[in-house]
Amino acid sequence: MASNRVEILKSMLEQKPDDGFARYGLAMEYVRLGELDTAVEEFARLLSYSPGYAAGYFHGGQTMEKLGRIEEARELYRKGIEVTTASGDEHTRSELMGALGMLS
Repeated sequence: MASNRVEILKSMLEQKPDDGFARYGLAMEYVRLGELDTAVEEFARLLSYSPGYAAGYFHGGQTMEKLGRIEEARELYRKGIEVTTASGDEHTRSELMGALGMLS
């Protein structure tokens, strides 16, 4: 079933590569499957297509932390804080600040 979800999401993205919801779903599915390097690649694609997709910064940073890529996680959290500050997304901004604070 898991690979079926991946295939469905990939198929959706073939139709519309900039679909933020599908791209985020694919990245999260890779996290769930333990394919963290692939998940990080998908989070990067997500944020290149949809730089305002705030959850991508948080979960992308969390995934980088799991891989031991701490400085890259910090940078992603910082960028996410900038984006959420500009958009007024206080909830996600607070989560990002908390995650960044945990790395300090």
